[in-house]
Order: sequence, then C-alpha cells, then structure tokens
Amino acid sequence: MAREKILIIEDEIKIARFLELELTHEGYGVELAHDGRQGLERATGSTFDLIILDVMLPALNGMEVLRRLRQSAQTPVIMLTAKNDVTDIVMGLDLGADDYMVKPFAIEELLARIRTALKRRRIQAVSSELIIIGALKIDLDQHTVSHNDEVVELTKKEFDLLRYLAENRNIVLSREKIMENVWGYNYYGDTNVVDVYIRYLRSKLDDRGSGKLIHTVRGVGYVLKHE
Repeated sequence: MAREKILIIEDEIKIARFLELELTHEGYGVELAHDGRQGLERATGSTFDLIILDVMLPALNGMEVLRRLRQSAQTPVIMLTAKNDVTDIVMGLDLGADDYMVKPFAIEELLARIRTALKRRRIQAVSSELIIIGALKIDLDQHTVSHNDEVVELTKKEFDLLRYLAENRNIVLSREKIMENVWGYNYYGDTNVVDVYIRYLRSKLDDRGSGKLIHTVRGVGYVLKHE
C-alpha cells in the first residue's frame, strides 16, 4: 500500500522540521513548504492526502491559501495557529478547514487528529461517486468529466478507460490488464487499441493547463497520476 502523503506549510523551520521527523517516523510521506505562495503551488500542483497549514505565513497567509485551495481541491486541511482566537478558528472552518489546533500542541494529539481526518477521507473516497484528481473531476453517477469545471466530452469507451485509470491512480497498469477490464475478457482485438484510446484521452486532457496526467511506463503500460 502506498504511503499517504502529507504537505506541511509552516514558516517556522524548527516546527516544520519537527513535524517532518514525527510524521516520517509514523510512516507518512512528507513534503515541506515555508511560505504561503510556495505551499499553494505544491498543494495544487501535486496530490496530497492531507495538508497541515499554518495561519501566519509570509507571501500568502494561511486563510488565503485555504480559500484558493478550496476552489479546486477538497484535500483535508488541519490548520495551526499561535492565537487561540475564536474569530480565526471560525473563519478557517468556514473556509473549509477540517480541523484546527493552537500552538503549542501535543504531537500525540495532532497525530490522532491526522489519523481521524485520513480515515474520514478514505471512507468518503470509497462511498463517493465523484473522483477528484487535481482539477479533474469524474462523476461516476452522471457519467461526466470536467476539468476546472469545464466539461470534457468523452465517448463511452474513453470514459470507461479514464475511470479505470483513475480508480487505479498511481498504479502502473499493463495494456493486457487495461484491455481485460475496459474492453472485457471476450475482446480479441489487438492491444494497440489501448494506445489509440490513450492518445484520444491525452488529446482531450493534457492541453488544459494542469500538465500531464497519463504517463507511459516503457515496456509495461500506463499510469494516471497528478504530479
């Protein structure tokens, strides 16, 4: 099972390093950003399972980072603040924060809150009919795809292929496995059909400003990931 990834956006170097060491020890993949602008770029340019976000940040404060992040992603966010100010806490929660902690805090409590937020995210992912990868949204119920809320027109087979890749995001899939699951065991066509449909999807998705989503792994197959 892949490690869950956590982004820490914290300008106090000692606190950021302490959190990095503790979370790495707990088995999480960790990345750091030390100002709001850099943090927002990383949060929107890659896929994270959770974000720890300080309120008082240089370049862009935590509230503004959260506001902009929520325009395109619903990644769980735990906010940190040095002030036990109810107004700040309410504002953060209203902007879409999942939890809030006041400095100084006990690391054991933060770890417990992280576990709770990640567990809630996993449950929602299983029950949700909506797959969100960066700016890409796949509505399984409505059978629609959008990118930055702009509708992407796909044929049924293109949709089925994208859905299969998205449901197995970050997993390299062979052409044979893709054919079995998208075209079916009874399909006797050439596996080149997979390459053709991958090109179709790329032509409709990769030119929309979020970079490459579907990656070729030479000699193996394809993987969908948001970097």
